[in-house]
Amino acid sequence: MYSNQPDNHSRRAFLRRAGQLAMTGTALPLALNLAAMGEAAAFNATDYKALVCVFLYGGNDYANTVVTYDDPSYNIYHAVRGGGAGQSASGIALGKASLATTLLKPTTALPGGRQYALHPAMTGLAGLFNAGHAAVQLNVGPLRVPLTRAQYAGSNRTLYPLPPKLFSHNDQQSIWQSSSPEGASVGWGGNIGDLALAPNGTNSLFTCISVTGNAAFLPGDAALAYQMGLNGAVKINALTDLYGSPDASTVMSQIIQQTRSHMLEKEYNRVTKRAITAGNTVGNALTPFPATNAPFNAFPASNNLADQLKVVARMIAARTSLGLKRQVFFVSLSGFDLHDNLIAQQSGQLGMVSSAMTAFYNATVALGVANQVTTFTASDFGRTLTSNGDGSDHGWGGHHFMVGGAVKGKAFYGEAPPVSVGNTSAAQDQWHVGQGRLLPRTSVDQYAATLAKWFGVADTELAGILPNLKNFGAAANRPDYPTNLGFMV
Repeated sequence: MYSNQPDNHSRRAFLRRAGQLAMTGTALPLALNLAAMGEAAAFNATDYKALVCVFLYGGNDYANTVVTYDDPSYNIYHAVRGGGAGQSASGIALGKASLATTLLKPTTALPGGRQYALHPAMTGLAGLFNAGHAAVQLNVGPLRVPLTRAQYAGSNRTLYPLPPKLFSHNDQQSIWQSSSPEGASVGWGGNIGDLALAPNGTNSLFTCISVTGNAAFLPGDAALAYQMGLNGAVKINALTDLYGSPDASTVMSQIIQQTRSHMLEKEYNRVTKRAITAGNTVGNALTPFPATNAPFNAFPASNNLADQLKVVARMIAARTSLGLKRQVFFVSLSGFDLHDNLIAQQSGQLGMVSSAMTAFYNATVALGVANQVTTFTASDFGRTLTSNGDGSDHGWGGHHFMVGGAVKGKAFYGEAPPVSVGNTSAAQDQWHVGQGRLLPRTSVDQYAATLAKWFGVADTELAGILPNLKNFGAAANRPDYPTNLGFMV
């Protein structure tokens, strides 16, 4: 039986622990913390590994990112996007000549002579792919169960449930990150982090780190999402410059860290003290790795994603002094909701993604951890293949990148979808649900499980992290939807 309530994941985890411990006679708050610690202790890591999620907010246009290149497919793509029937005179198709420098050359050719190139602005990622350091996962997106187009279009939601609130930005962002719609408080990145708390010891607070504010991806049942800024730890301004007086700042520091008798005051001051201590720890750890020194000074300027990844690289460089064995990072770039000006604006966005991720990979090489750090992309959804005149509209499946020394690169994973607008029941439209919106052939849960297994998560732990995974793979009698996609060593 499939799981059709992924939004209950964190509640189920809490109730499971509470139920197991209710008979012990132990005070529940302490008992629950011990349960979380015990669960984490099952994850035993002696080496270092990091996962870095690069989220592209707004819904990246898949068709102009990983661009179909073989003549038969490209001709259809161009007819749909580049001025064919119902299209604008200019269209939103990329010229084939512009794609020659970013043609992807996999070790094993795709069936049927299919070929892809990256957007012309993505020369860095194309180079990493062709050098064997990056791969592409084709047509991945949220699924509760494997679906065909007929099942999607049918009415049997008991057997064939859809992800909730398809095509909605906030909800699909949350579902990608947590398997639940908007409002989720626990993400699969955080649940992976839960299992790594024990090996990270006294500095386990730095297991899950965001350099881009709040996100559903990073909090776990026990793991917290530690937020950093582009210059490192986020400081409390009053403690550095209160009315221009160092003495006033010192007094304020003492006041906000004092133990209080009032429960709320006491807890607030405890959390504040933890933040101050953590900030000092991070500051001291990063001091030997200034942003102006190599390899951190090789990141491109005027690129917010590169600035975020530079901080991640510095934290990875400081891993030994912090005593960390496993980390999960979250960075992001917005601006991909291109209903208009797709050609003009996506080029700059994808150029930033490519140059930032390339610089980050090069930094991991320089730090000697390329085989221990895996970076991957995600986004709200792909978009329509059809044009609305100057852009594309909300879709479903999309193509994504995996980068790192442990990635089995120079390869495509998943199935190359036919280039079609998907308005008929013909065989070539099997994996489209209208206007070229891709019906995912690979689920986010499969994608995440492959990354989690490399990270060190045991098979027995995967179902607790990814609630829909039980509906895929051989155990669900769906070996055509494997739970390990094979792109990691």
